[in-house]
Amino acid sequence: MRKFYLLCLSIFAVHALSAQNSHENIEKKGLIKKEMKSYAAKMTAGNINPNTLNYDLQYQRMDVSIDPAVYNISGSVTSHFKPNQVMSNIYFDLNNNMNVSQVSYHGQNLTFQQLSTKELKINFTTALAANVLDSLTIQYNGAPSTANNAFFNGTQGGTAVLSTLNEPYGAQDWFPTKQSLNDKIEKFDIKITTPSQYSVAANGKLMSETNLGNGQKRTFWRTQYPVTAYLVAISVTNFVKLNDTMGTPPFPFVNYIFPSTNADAGSMANINWTKTVMDTFENYFGPYPFRNEKYGHMEFQAGGGMEHQTMSSMGSWSKQLIAHELAHQWFGDKVTCGAWNDIWLNEGFATFGEHVAYEKLIMSNADFLNYLLGEKNYITSVAGGGSVYVPDSSLGNIGSIFNGRLTYSKGGYVVRMMKWILGDTVFYQALKDYHARPNLAYGYAKTSDLNASFLASTGKDFTEFFNDWIYGQGHPSYDIRWKQVGNQVTFKASQTQSHSSVGFFEMPLPIKVTGTGGQTAFFALNNTSNNQYFTETVSFPISSVQFNYEYQILERNSTVTQDNTLSTVDFITEKFSIYPNPAKNELFVSGLKKETEYQIFTADGRLVKKGKTDKKIDISLLEKGVYLITVANSNFKFVKE
Repeated sequence: MRKFYLLCLSIFAVHALSAQNSHENIEKKGLIKKEMKSYAAKMTAGNINPNTLNYDLQYQRMDVSIDPAVYNISGSVTSHFKPNQVMSNIYFDLNNNMNVSQVSYHGQNLTFQQLSTKELKINFTTALAANVLDSLTIQYNGAPSTANNAFFNGTQGGTAVLSTLNEPYGAQDWFPTKQSLNDKIEKFDIKITTPSQYSVAANGKLMSETNLGNGQKRTFWRTQYPVTAYLVAISVTNFVKLNDTMGTPPFPFVNYIFPSTNADAGSMANINWTKTVMDTFENYFGPYPFRNEKYGHMEFQAGGGMEHQTMSSMGSWSKQLIAHELAHQWFGDKVTCGAWNDIWLNEGFATFGEHVAYEKLIMSNADFLNYLLGEKNYITSVAGGGSVYVPDSSLGNIGSIFNGRLTYSKGGYVVRMMKWILGDTVFYQALKDYHARPNLAYGYAKTSDLNASFLASTGKDFTEFFNDWIYGQGHPSYDIRWKQVGNQVTFKASQTQSHSSVGFFEMPLPIKVTGTGGQTAFFALNNTSNNQYFTETVSFPISSVQFNYEYQILERNSTVTQDNTLSTVDFITEKFSIYPNPAKNELFVSGLKKETEYQIFTADGRLVKKGKTDKKIDISLLEKGVYLITVANSNFKFVKE
């Protein structure tokens, strides 16, 4: 997203173990503030404009004139659309300070109104039939609103420069379009006429640059991948144009940079490093989504960066920023959050892209663990403080949407925990599947769509996990106790939660055991209930036990204690489970070594059955529904059919 996020002046300074404000550097704070301002302008509109639901916007052709030294735009936008019902008028999102002079439709001029709701309403003389492709052209001009900073100019090196940055609702400030997060534009042509001394960078593939005479030229870019309106962008100045290739097989790597950047060896080295991180991301995330067009960067003066489709806008050139914006091409551009409430699907995964770049390319293992520790302590520095998901009730609180601790850092760490749960091989294949699914590829997704995709790929349902970590607030703290008797080590895991929105965080717990002779063993304890016991076999004398040894999960102030008074609870094993689920008349318990007490509760907490069992429980008299069974210090949900 608009990387008012960005680069750490020093990785370790940025991840100082302190409160949120000292964690974020000055650049990041300033850019997040700008992004908040952009959101505030139209937050009440939500994610979808209901007036634009009656058609599919399939193609737009922008043909406009821009002089970067003059704050103005003039020209036309032609839109091809298909009504999904009979319609007598059509709405486009367009700020009402832009002057619409004409709407042309098959050789006739249509009547229109520019509304105070920043919409353009166009009336047809005859109702249009459903499911028939149609088109119209809007002529307009004016000085775009400065409220969202979506269209801005200045100078660099004494030369005028003009750029755009639409996210989230800025596209309507400078061209008529459809901004709702439900309808990507299948194809977009950008034709910009400028004074001939300037170059135009934009999305897609460069089709032509044509000298028009009289000191003017027209630049034509075309993107044939579906694109959402907030990812359409241009930048205009006297760029140095660098054309290269990257990837295997190769595709275009195109950079439009300021002359001063071209003269800076450090910036140029990092720009070239993009090829390396591209290879890494293709290995872990799948093929770059826009290979038939390009990837590259266009420099602008907004600071930070923005993941404009196929050509990220860049205000600086750190490796962190380059990796973050590149990761967005998969997470945010190919698959876009289907509601701003689910912004973590863009920002959390792009932050996880930084994790990948740090771990695989930039940092030593020790430095990467130090980075993770800083992130973990930053995220857990507040007991609650909001959820990663942005509920509707928080839409008026812009800070909750662009919260560096929640949307970016915690969102990225949640992805890391998904990787820990599944294992690297299964996780990365699930990511590739997520991008390849026909209902998601080059479309929109919400958290429920991510869950459904991962369930189909892995068999793991993340509903409970997302309830805790995305929709819930806070984090757990653990008290891990252990005792060794011969070759058996018993662990007891107790948990407290920092916020009442989560009753219990169900997580596999990372345990590293070190022997007196330097031997090591690793365990993932499937912690599903509080005060849960686990028994493992360790063939050497234990000298120490380390919890969360590679910061695989979020937790704070956890402790590990050798406790020789701990009961060995020899009746429970790690494979303790219930089956079948759903069950009809009988429920079986596996893993018990002796007769053990159990209790069965309804979903609202009423005790309906108790007794003892060593394997089988009669549930034939229970009514159909969801129940909780407590047995051997563990809780399990089951469904009675």
